[in-house]
Amino acid sequence: MSTARHIISLVMLLWAATAMGGRVDSAVIHSTAMNRDIRLTVVVPERPADARGTRYPVVYMLHGAYGDEKAWLTIKPELPGIADREGMIFVTAAALNSWYFDSPVLEDYRYETFFTHTLIHYIDSLYPTQSRREARAITGLSMGGHGALYLAMRHKDLYGACGSMSGGVDIRPFPRNWNIPDVLGEMAANKKRWDEHTVVGQLDSIANGDLRITFDCGEDDFFLEVNKDLHKRLLGRGIDHDFTTRPGGHSRTYWANSIDYHLLFFHKYFADMHTLVTTPEPMGKGAKTAKAARARGKSAKASPKSAQAEGRQPKATATGRR
Repeated sequence: MSTARHIISLVMLLWAATAMGGRVDSAVIHSTAMNRDIRLTVVVPERPADARGTRYPVVYMLHGAYGDEKAWLTIKPELPGIADREGMIFVTAAALNSWYFDSPVLEDYRYETFFTHTLIHYIDSLYPTQSRREARAITGLSMGGHGALYLAMRHKDLYGACGSMSGGVDIRPFPRNWNIPDVLGEMAANKKRWDEHTVVGQLDSIANGDLRITFDCGEDDFFLEVNKDLHKRLLGRGIDHDFTTRPGGHSRTYWANSIDYHLLFFHKYFADMHTLVTTPEPMGKGAKTAKAARARGKSAKASPKSAQAEGRQPKATATGRR
């Protein structure tokens, strides 16, 4: 290969790496509570315009039954670019078919303890996060939608916002599915246990304003009715939330679209909490002139109309049916 062609190849490789956006890390951490190693995928922004030492909000993204730590990157390959654009860190942990609670049956299925006491501490220790609830959100699909709402409602001191897409938010109508009896025991003999380990069983632990909540489900999804029921229960308790139904079923196509709305919802939440990191935009000619005038001790005036136009920011909204 000639020197010129070699240089061109290197440039193309560098361009491809840059075009991917944020960095994707794979990691393995040990859970003492379960005595098992847990695999992680962490997507981290790499934005040259951000100041050195910038810290970002985190979105924990939970996979569904039979998924793993790579599930969300498979569903949404654009996540590294989105991490850069939004200034957010994304974390997915392999959780088997655990339903994200501490199993009263299996000692090595203590995923609520893992998320609460191990995973968050690990991420905050090794990555440039803002380690407070106002900079932390959690969402997931299917089993992960159940897990996200379940963990957030039980640990609202750790999460400020939560979401679920196609979530199994009430597991009781499905007593023989997705290995749930393996981690809870048979429902017929353990009704109280099933009541205590489902999302709708956690509503007594939250009040209006404790969490920013969004959830949705496809019109052709087998979880549609339990999501509608959760919506009615929240309305009955006066708990603000966003609930949306859209065309679609229990599919990757649905979740690849739905996650965009969840990230918009979290973007607004982080902005409201002043934990969103915005990248400074290059100054235009007018801004440079004003800055130069101020440096000379002169005042630079703008008309009220132009100042209002320049100061107005677009408002992010999450669509929903309340």
